[in-house]
Amino acid sequence: MDVFGKYADILETVDPIKYIGRVQRIQGLLIESLGPQAIMGELCTIGGSNGSHTMAEVVGIDGRIIKLMPYSDINGLELGSPVTAQGRQLTVSVGPMLLGRVVDALGRPIDSKGPILSRVHYPVMGKAPPALSRERITRQIGTGVRAIDALTPLGKGQRLGIFAGSGVGKSTLLGMMARNTTADINVIALIGERGREVREFIEQDLGPEGLARSIIVVATGDQPAMARLKAAYTATAYAEYFRDQGMDVVLMFDSVTRFAKAQREVGLSAGEAPATRGYPPSVFSSLPRLLERAGTSDKGTITGFYTILVDGDDMDEPIADTVRGILDGHLVLSRKLAERYHYPAIDPLASISRLANKVTTREMKDVAGSIRKLMATYAENEDLISVGAYVTGTHPDIDLAIKKQASIRDFLIQDVEEEETLASTWAGACAILGQKLPEEQSTILEAESARLQERRAQLYAKKELKPDIMTMLDLEMQTASLGVT
Repeated sequence: MDVFGKYADILETVDPIKYIGRVQRIQGLLIESLGPQAIMGELCTIGGSNGSHTMAEVVGIDGRIIKLMPYSDINGLELGSPVTAQGRQLTVSVGPMLLGRVVDALGRPIDSKGPILSRVHYPVMGKAPPALSRERITRQIGTGVRAIDALTPLGKGQRLGIFAGSGVGKSTLLGMMARNTTADINVIALIGERGREVREFIEQDLGPEGLARSIIVVATGDQPAMARLKAAYTATAYAEYFRDQGMDVVLMFDSVTRFAKAQREVGLSAGEAPATRGYPPSVFSSLPRLLERAGTSDKGTITGFYTILVDGDDMDEPIADTVRGILDGHLVLSRKLAERYHYPAIDPLASISRLANKVTTREMKDVAGSIRKLMATYAENEDLISVGAYVTGTHPDIDLAIKKQASIRDFLIQDVEEEETLASTWAGACAILGQKLPEEQSTILEAESARLQERRAQLYAKKELKPDIMTMLDLEMQTASLGVT
C-alpha cells in the first residue's frame, strides 16, 4: 500500500502559488490589508515582527482592501506585515478521541493531555440539515432533572432556551444535565465565560463522570470577538460529526447572549450600521443559521440547550425575544425561587416545551397536566393562603392544591448529586397524585437505559484506538498549515 499516495493526490490539486498582501491599517481589532486575493470566511496568516503568526479570518472585502478579524492577540503586528491567504476555511479535527478533552475556538487542546490525533476534519461553518431530511421528534430524552423531565418533557433533537439572569444556577443546571442525560455524548460550549469559572465548571459542576463523555469548547471573555464567535461554530461542528455517526448528542451552549455580543463587535468593526438596540443586522441573521444546525437529521440527533442572559430579568430584550421565536421551547429560571433556596430554580409554569405532547404517552401528559394545574391553582391563591384569609373547605381545588403543595415542592427541589432516570422521575410524579407508573411504560424506559449503556461502552472502546503513522502525518500537515508551533 502506498502510504503517501493520498498526499501525492493532494499535491496535484494544491495551488503552489502563495497569495500575499500587506497590512495597511490596524484599528482596534480590525486589520485592513492590500490583498491578498481571498474569499469571505477564508483563513489568513499574518506575520508579526517578533516572528509570531496570527490567524485571522476575512470578514469584509472592499475592492483590493481585505478586512480581517484575528483569533488571538495582535501584538507584534505592524504596517507592512505580510498577510498570506490559506486557501481554505476553518475546519476542526473530529473523532472519538475528543471525549474528555477541552479545546479552544480553533479546536486546539488546552488541557495538557496531548494533541488531538484524527484523520477526519469537519468544516466549522456547516449547514443545517435540509428540512425534509429531518426525522420527526417522537422520543423523550432524559436530562436527569425532575422538574424538566416530568413537567417540561423534551424530545431527542429538540432545541430549548434556558432564560435567566445572573447568579440563579445556570451552570449548575448544565452540569447536572451533562452528568445525567440519556444522550450518548455532550458537547459543551463556554462562550465569553470568566476564566475563573471554566475550571470550576469542569471540576465542580461537571465532575469526572460528566467530563468523560463530554467535549468542552472554551473561549473566555478576554479573548477577541472572533475567537468567541468561532467557538460557537466549532462546538456545533463537533456535535454534527457525532450526529452523523448516528448518535444522540446533547449540545450545551452558554451563552447565546455573549455569542450575539461577539457578532455585534465583528459586525460593527466591519462597518455594519447598528439597528435594534445597537445590534447590527448580521446578529439576527446569524442566530437562525447557528441554531438551526442543531436538531434531527436522517442519521442522529442534536438536542440543544442554549442559555440566554436576560438583563434585569427582561424577557423581551432583542436577543431573548429573537431566540425564543427560533427554539422549540424555553425554561425560565426564577430569581424568586433561587432566593428561597429552591434549586434548580426552574419555574415550571413559565416554562414550556413545544413537543411535550409528542414525546410522552397520554398517561404521562395527564400526570404532568394535573401537577401543573395544582401549581397554578396554588399560585393564583397564594396571597390569600399566606395571610390566612382562605378558609379550608371553601373550594375543593384549592384545598387539594394546598394539600399537595409540600409534596410537589419536594419533588421539584433536587440536589446536584441526585441521579434520576426517566422511570424514577415519572414514578415520583405519579406518586404525587397517588397513582402508579404503568408497568409497560416502566419496562420501555428501563430498556432504553440499558441500550444507552451498551452504546456508550462501544464508543469508549473506539476512543482507546491508538493513532497510526498516517494520523501523525495528518496532524503535522494540519499544524503546519495553521502556522502553529
